[in-house]
Amino acid sequence: MQAHFKSSIYRLPDIDKEVAQTMPTDSKMAKFLQSYGYDLILGAIAAIYVLMAPYTKVEESFNVQSMHDILYHRLDSYDHLEFPGVVPRTFIGAFIISFFASPLVFIISFLGFPKIYSLVAARFVLGCIILSTLRFFRIQIRKKFGYQVESFFLLLTTLQFHLLFYSTRPLPNILALGLVNLAYGNWLKGNFYSALNFLIFATVIFRCDVILLLGPIALEFFLTKSISFWKTLKYCVGTAVVTAGLTISVDSIMWKKFVWPEFEVFWFNSILNRSSDWGTHSIHWYFTSALPRSLLVAYPLSLFGILLDRRVPFLVIPVISFVLLYSKLPHKELRFIISSVPMLNLSAAVAASRIYKNRKKTIWKLANMVMLALFAISAGCTVFTFMASYNNYPSGYALKRLHQISHPANVKGEEWVHIDTFSAMNGISRFCESAFPWRYSKEEEMVVEELQNRNFTYLVNEHPSVDGYKCLFSEEGFDRVELRQGFPPIVLVKRAKVYVHQDMKADDQLHKKWPGC
Repeated sequence: MQAHFKSSIYRLPDIDKEVAQTMPTDSKMAKFLQSYGYDLILGAIAAIYVLMAPYTKVEESFNVQSMHDILYHRLDSYDHLEFPGVVPRTFIGAFIISFFASPLVFIISFLGFPKIYSLVAARFVLGCIILSTLRFFRIQIRKKFGYQVESFFLLLTTLQFHLLFYSTRPLPNILALGLVNLAYGNWLKGNFYSALNFLIFATVIFRCDVILLLGPIALEFFLTKSISFWKTLKYCVGTAVVTAGLTISVDSIMWKKFVWPEFEVFWFNSILNRSSDWGTHSIHWYFTSALPRSLLVAYPLSLFGILLDRRVPFLVIPVISFVLLYSKLPHKELRFIISSVPMLNLSAAVAASRIYKNRKKTIWKLANMVMLALFAISAGCTVFTFMASYNNYPSGYALKRLHQISHPANVKGEEWVHIDTFSAMNGISRFCESAFPWRYSKEEEMVVEELQNRNFTYLVNEHPSVDGYKCLFSEEGFDRVELRQGFPPIVLVKRAKVYVHQDMKADDQLHKKWPGC
């Protein structure tokens, strides 16, 4: 027998028919905008982020290098065999993105454009995939909560920086986010077994920590008698076996050894707790830093939404439980809990819709004014955060500048560039490389004193001076936020982060007067 509160949550009202009837239907353009207008808004913002900050950082390096090698090398010269990283990762995400990006990359290569355009194309493809899953979730929000809640969901998402900025970045967390969005949508739709299967798929293949979200959601399904134990065992165990077989088969071939990547990640991070080597935060950091920065105005609204609609707590409590469970792990990053943002945005959208509907009443009028002010503050924070992120890839800009102004027109020999670990982590990937005469080395664990004994023409590294080389120029990067008197009260402080050096024995055929360091 179904519990009373289950029926109230999972059998929610249909679309607001009056609103639907007033929407324009007299032209193809109107119908198109009615169906895809919100997607165009989100896609345009995500595209701006890609074009303004096309480079990637170390967290994305495995999938970025894998996509490059799949698109350009096909079956050999794979970067991961030379630089395997701390733990192996799955190739499945890179294969999917590369498959859909390959026609664009073929055109880019045929026209002779730099490879960085191929990275932009691959990121566009990933963004389309993630935003299409977000669209599915958003449509279910419209069907269950109405057009107005959907509109506020869109508004809150556009006012936030991290969700759309990350949506085009090939992180395992983002690949898992696409499946989590599908799980959320099926949850609202009442397809509980499908929701669990998507979460299992994400857990086994892309991010083992999604199990911390799968557990609370499955527990709620059992408590509300939405699923049966034996049927769940039948479907979910089968999904787990199939997905595990898929990742083991594909990745064992690519890594040339038997491997289940996410199991090794689980063992490394959770059992050995080695992730703490990359820094730790306090147990409350997700709630006092990560969620406020990622949600902005949606953070207080999401808490308010729990109180305003009896359906919302049953959707939000498992997500909050996910963040609580993750807080036990000492090493914390915002991207680890990015999967919680869409559902918390739903709760916030419910609150914003209620405030807006009652804005003419005395108390609600004040709440509406405060909400509008927080919208404006959130927009300012998003612009500010993007400016900081734009300056967070100094080595990518440095290598681009070197290619643009240092390439000899009639050089006959090879121009070797050594890229140190810091530079490889802060903007440079194989998509940044150019063709002959440029050659590149990422040889690690090399002391600075040894560089002058090697045959490198240029160095891109974090050292302002290197014996045997002259510093050509430096590239600034984001350093910190500083409070000052006057306007603006908050400023971004940059400092030189990456330096480009030339071998003193090399002939500067351009006779350029370099700015130095």
